[in-house]
Formats: sequence, structure tokens, C-alpha cells
Amino acid sequence: MAQQADLILHGGEIVTVAENTERTENAERTDGADGAGGTGSTGSTGSANGDARPEAVAVKDGTIVFVGPRQEALNQWSGPDTVVRDLEGRALLPGFVDAHGHLGGIGLQATIANLLAAPDGDVTDLGSLKDKLRAWAESPVGADSEWIVGFGYDDAMLTEGRHPTRDDLDEVSTDRPVLAVHQSFHLGAVNSLGLKRLGYSAATPDPEGGVIRRRELAVPPAYGEPDGVLEEKAFTPASDLALAGLPEREQLMLFITGAATAASFGFTTVQEGGTTLANLKALRDTAAAVPFGVDVVAYVKAGEATSSALDDPIGVSDEYVGGVRAAGVKLVLDGSPQGRTAWLTEPYLTPPAGQPEDYCGYPAEPDDAVVAKQVSTAVERGWQVLAHVNGDAAIDQFLRAVEAAGPGRRPTVAIHAQTAREDQVEAFARLGIVPSFFSMHTYYWGDWYRGTVLGEQRAAVISPARWALDRGLRYTSHHDAPVALPDSIAVLSSQVTRRTRTDEVVLGPEQRVSALEAVRAITLNAAHQYGEQDRKGSIEVGKLADLVILSANPLTVDPEAIRDIEVVETIKAGTTIHPPAPAGRSSATPATAPTPQWGCC
Repeated sequence: MAQQADLILHGGEIVTVAENTERTENAERTDGADGAGGTGSTGSTGSANGDARPEAVAVKDGTIVFVGPRQEALNQWSGPDTVVRDLEGRALLPGFVDAHGHLGGIGLQATIANLLAAPDGDVTDLGSLKDKLRAWAESPVGADSEWIVGFGYDDAMLTEGRHPTRDDLDEVSTDRPVLAVHQSFHLGAVNSLGLKRLGYSAATPDPEGGVIRRRELAVPPAYGEPDGVLEEKAFTPASDLALAGLPEREQLMLFITGAATAASFGFTTVQEGGTTLANLKALRDTAAAVPFGVDVVAYVKAGEATSSALDDPIGVSDEYVGGVRAAGVKLVLDGSPQGRTAWLTEPYLTPPAGQPEDYCGYPAEPDDAVVAKQVSTAVERGWQVLAHVNGDAAIDQFLRAVEAAGPGRRPTVAIHAQTAREDQVEAFARLGIVPSFFSMHTYYWGDWYRGTVLGEQRAAVISPARWALDRGLRYTSHHDAPVALPDSIAVLSSQVTRRTRTDEVVLGPEQRVSALEAVRAITLNAAHQYGEQDRKGSIEVGKLADLVILSANPLTVDPEAIRDIEVVETIKAGTTIHPPAPAGRSSATPATAPTPQWGCC
């Protein structure tokens, strides 16, 4: 025995996702267009057996040192101190890589009142929403919070089919401000005291890029009395105030709680996707006090970063310090389709109340020159560019800016790209843009898109993964937590089945992909998106031992059964980070308080 491994895993189905073994892992995969979901066996690497299925993985010093036959692993790498573990038939995959999410938002999601509908919560109507807020207000965290705040209601899932208003939330409290955040994180509702704290009244005009919904039509010179529902840049100040009013300890723990939650879903690399420079410092301060068990990649809001007088106010790096590295900037160019604030080229099927029939949503930044300047500045400084673009009009605006700026050092990423047209996917391929689809929209809001937002034809091609694959694109898929739970299994299932939540129809069957392609979207493709494919994203010799153990192999189970798979264990660089050790690092508290703001998705 030349060397002794720290860990040898065997006795399960090993999915390497290694590209040089794709023919083996993909051997029995059927075309994703037929919905079969891609069954198949597993591949191998680092072994003399070539295409034989790997039986074991050996890890030393946090790195994969062997992938191949079990007996060979034991003969060459087992020693007195080697931990040899039997997977007992479970599946071993590369650790999941979060292509887009909000780490602090994940922690926030776990801290405030849960207003989600099934299967992630149990809010069904305005009555149960109000009950959840009242209960949280009396909880240890809620009692010490200035605001009563909850996240995740969805007007599409509420019995009343509408947003809560100031009058509804006044029934929760008239003594404390109340905020109910829509699941899209682009809208929210506040009570009367909340409106007063914000300074919103009939005399307040809508901010650029936002809407204060009104009780009645405006009677000049007034704009109409606010009804409590706030969109986009009218909503952002409410979320900022409510977060600032959380108890200090909870603010201290948001990042750490978020990392632990992400790890519980199998993620070994996560994203803080659209933060402020102050929050980036807070993230680094947290890591200095309590190093993260997962890797965190941070992106700063483009407007703030590009307007700085410093050459590199972000401190972009390819290396992690305490588990954190900054990679670039994030633009937000429109809103959410489910909230009907995304910027489209064609009108919504049913406009929101008070909007005209030709309503197409609106841009977050109407000036193309501003967008172009932000993108070009980032490219010139070597910063990776991400852009939130849900509507096809916003995608057009982004494409113009990217084409003018030229290629960047790292792949430029179109976040969400929900309503990307086929010609726009062609442009992604031509310009080297990675589309990162929020594929879970097919599940959560597929029925809402069909009947209210887009209509059958446009709804069928949201998150057009098959179009991307057909053009050779390495698309990725994400959870965008806190908009959805950071549920890796739901990300996989939604890509393979595209089955909707309520009506359980298959939304655009021609856009389905195989299970292997779905796995690749949250492993190797996502590693490519970050420029980290040489050390992450597949089970290969020389890469980090970032691994996840699942209760079943998504490549071999029935596609409809993928959603029932459970994350059993998450391993980062050879060390188990979920389930956590009894006295793990996540139990510590940083000494200085970060001041994170709620990022837009």
C-alpha cells in the first residue's frame, strides 16, 4: 500500500457525471423529449477498467484519489486508519452546486413566519396566513422583532385568489408594522402602520421601477390611497426595514443558518446572488469568525459596484477564504412572471387589477445606456456578470448590452430566463451566455402561467432547457431560495417531469430533459458556470471530495419517483457537513453582526 485513504465509499450506485464516462452513465437513457427521464447505469474514472461501473471512491486530504473497482480500492488505499463505509445500495453523486440563490435569504426563510402553500407549508387562505403571522409574533424571535414578518404567500394558491391588503394585515396587528412577503420576493403587503413607517400615502408617487397599488383611482393631485400591496422598488424599502428590525442574534446567524440549510439539501457550493458591498463585508466577517462548511460565491449589485471609485471594490478572486469568494456582479433588469411584474414583449394574458389590456410589465432599469455601462464596466474589470432576466423584453435588453461589451473572463449568465424565445436561446449560444433556468417554476406556477399569466402556448416553453441542449449550451438550473426552498431534488424532478403542482399536467413535454442532464445542470454545468469545473462538479480523481449520498439513484428510478428521493448525507472536501456533528461549527456565533438586506431573486 503506497498511501492510505481517509475514506472509502462503496456498495452503492456511483454517478460520476464525468464527461469521459458519459456513454456508460447514459447507456440506457432515452431522449428527454419522450419524458422517460433518462435511466441508466453509472460510469467510472481513474480505473483500469475503462467503462466498467465504479464500485468505490477513495478520498484523501479532501480530494478524490481513486474511482473504480471495490477490491482495487481496498487493496491500494485501505489502511489502519481508513474509514471504509458501505453505502448499502444508496446513490453517490457529486455535491450539488447552487447556480443561483441567496444564502442570507435561505437563513431568513428559516427564521421568519412560513407563509408557503403545500408542499412546503400549509397556508391555504388569508385566514391561515394571518394565523401564521400572529403565531410568529408571539414566538421567541417574533416577540423581539420590531416588525411582524412572514415570507412565501402566493396569491395563485390562496382561496381568495388575491394578495392580502392593509386591511387584512391590520387584523394581525395595529400596534406593530406587519409585512407579508410574496413568494416571488418581488412583491409584498404591509398593514396601515407599515405604510406609515414607509411614508407611503395618497400623496406618494410610484417610484421608478415599482408600483404602490391603490385602493381607488387617483384623484389629482393625489395618486390614490395605498391598499398595502407593494411591487418591486416600492416593496424593497419595506423588506429592508423589516429585516433591520429582527433581533441582533438572528441577524448574526442568517448566513450560518442558510449554509446549514443548503447543506441539508446536498449543496456543497452555494451563492449569495446580489448583495451590497456592506453585506459582502459582513459575509467575510462571518466567515472569518466561523468558517463556512460550504463554499459561498458572492455577487454584488452591479449599480453599486460599477459606480465605485475603486478599481475593484468587490475583491474578486478565484480562491476561497474561510469558504467565501467574490466572483462578480448581479444586475436585476425586471421582476417576476408569477407576480406579473416581469418585462415582456407581448401582453400578459390577464393583466393585474387596474392595468390596461396591453400591459407587458416594466423594466427595472429603463435606460439601456445604464445597463450597457454596467455590463461593459464589469467585463473590463474582469468581473463575472449575472443578470436577472425573466421577461423576454428584459432578455433583449441584456443581449444588447452583452453584445456591445464582448465576452468576459467568466461565462456571462442569464438568470431565470423564464420566457426566453427560441431566437434568444440562439443568441445565448452565439454570445456564450449560460442560461440558468428557474426550472421549479414549471411545478410551482405552471398552472398559474397557463391560466392567468401567459396562456397555454407561451407557458409551455418557460425554462426551455431542451432548446438550450439542442444548441450545445451547458444550461444550469437553480432554486433561487428563498423564493423556493433550496430543494435540490425538486430542481431535478421539475426538469425531468415538468409536472405542475395543482392540475398535475406536463407543461411543455418537448422541453423535458433526461435525469442525467438534470443532474448535470446542478453539478458539472454549474461548476463550469463558476469556472470551477477542474475541481468540482463530478466524481473524478484530483477533484474535491464534494459528494452527496441520496436514498436512490435519480438516473434509475421512475421519473415520477425522483421527487421522493431523500438527501441522506452531504460531504464537503471529505468531511460530512450534513447531518451536522453534535458540536459542529454551525453552532458557533460570529462576534460581529452582519447587516444583510433581502436580495431580489
